[in-house]
Amino acid sequence: MIKIIVVDDEIDALKCFLEEIIGEERIEYHFFQRDFAGILSYASHNDFDAAFLDINMPEGSGIDLASALLKAKPQAKIAFVTGLDLRPEDLPESVRSHVIGFLYKPYAASSLLSLLSKIEGRKRLLHAKMFGSFDCFVDGRLVSFSSSKSKELLALLLAYEGKSLAMNDAISRLWPDHDSERAKILYRDAVWRLRKTLLQIDLPCLEFGRAVIRPLPEFIDCDFWNYVRDEEDSYRGEFCHSYEWSIDFLPFLDRIAMKRK
Repeated sequence: MIKIIVVDDEIDALKCFLEEIIGEERIEYHFFQRDFAGILSYASHNDFDAAFLDINMPEGSGIDLASALLKAKPQAKIAFVTGLDLRPEDLPESVRSHVIGFLYKPYAASSLLSLLSKIEGRKRLLHAKMFGSFDCFVDGRLVSFSSSKSKELLALLLAYEGKSLAMNDAISRLWPDHDSERAKILYRDAVWRLRKTLLQIDLPCLEFGRAVIRPLPEFIDCDFWNYVRDEEDSYRGEFCHSYEWSIDFLPFLDRIAMKRK
């Protein structure tokens, strides 16, 4: 259980925050709209792990409020909620060392969940489901990709069992009917969109090099990888079935299945 306080002078902002965490049983929360004195009184008499603070409020600065809260609870973590282009270097050192991140309005649910995971000290994973249709989940939520090809590119990368995927290999499977220059443009666009998706969910589970993509296995849980390692038995004859290249992997999976009978 983690305990947080949330301070924002806008009631709509508090409602949006509540909508994102209402189903999270691991979170105990207290919301404040105004009354800095009341907030500080609460902080002095109650335990909390972190505070989510709006920067600009009529009653005063969220940065000043953070300084005061830290005097009451020196071990607390701070997250700022703002529409400004604020960075850690803009903060006083006494506050900066406690800041775990920023929520830039309007923020995505994944950004909030990422900060909550930091408060818990819990490692976040990309959970990839490859048997049947391909989908990914983070914090129990379906990952939304900005394009079908960026999603397929990730599926192909994971199909290489944790190995790197070179641009030429990706092109040969995803854009086999295009000329070289056009295929490279499409590849770069898919890479850009995939990187953007990972930034949105705040999960750096891939490493992008020059004409190559590498997975970072410590941040990925994949049913296909687990099956190959004999850690689970989830293969039922279907593998990324909406992608044409997936049929090339079925003989390999079928051989594993036969050996385990």
